[in-house]
Amino acid sequence: MMRKICAGWISLMILLISGGPLMAQNLVGGVQQAAIAALPLQITFDKTTNLLFPYPIKSVDKGSKGVLAQIAKGVENILQIKAARQGFAETNLTVVTADGKLYSFMLSYTDNPLILTIKIGSNINYPKSDALFSYRSDNEARVSDLTEQISTKKPILKGISDEKYDVAIGMDGVYIKDDKLYFQFSLANNSNVDYGVDAIRFYIRDKKKSKRTASQEIELSPVQVAGNTEIIRGQSRQNFVIALPKFTIPDKKLLFIELMEAGGGRHLSLKVQNKIIVGAKTIM
Repeated sequence: MMRKICAGWISLMILLISGGPLMAQNLVGGVQQAAIAALPLQITFDKTTNLLFPYPIKSVDKGSKGVLAQIAKGVENILQIKAARQGFAETNLTVVTADGKLYSFMLSYTDNPLILTIKIGSNINYPKSDALFSYRSDNEARVSDLTEQISTKKPILKGISDEKYDVAIGMDGVYIKDDKLYFQFSLANNSNVDYGVDAIRFYIRDKKKSKRTASQEIELSPVQVAGNTEIIRGQSRQNFVIALPKFTIPDKKLLFIELMEAGGGRHLSLKVQNKIIVGAKTIM
């Protein structure tokens, strides 16, 4: 076991020093091929691991929904990952950056990771800066104002909801303005136990997950949140709005929205069809 851990850390240190993924080359039919070694990385349920890449992140793919991953808000090259549940089965994570490099990680669960922030390689164009801040063409103030405005609107949708142990979430409306979709939610806690929000996930996946084939999840990252999405006190109700870049849902797929309780089991899930998205109400 100790040899396995040491080998993993040696591989990781080589990646950090070299600034690129590990490659093994061979010849197949006279054509040179390269295999990318998956680097071992341990993560946990109640702490976030930060991966700092030398270039902006363009694509993230997880092998299992037992892992949560998101690009840190306001930057382009920091990936935040943590376990969605304790003791998840070993799985992989693939990241593609703007310079065309592909990074592969083999994720496993541990209660106490040895390291929580990992700087991968270096970028000679940004020698003095770890975080590459994103400069959006969007009017961020306008997006913020719209989310606040929508949070006060009356519900225009019914039937998209979930409830567990006296905690209920409902989607009250979907709006569109320019290149953004705005999702309006209500969250009611009818129990006497406060509900702490650990994470909110948006992803697109097949309607039915086959046991024989892998089901790829397309993660969607919010650009703005309005309202309380941290803790819902017992016997209370909150409204909140989340803005995302506009999208539609491919055939035979659904939008899944998951709300996970911090340190608890009252996880809630919504399934949204494409007709709801394309029927989004325009904001004037």
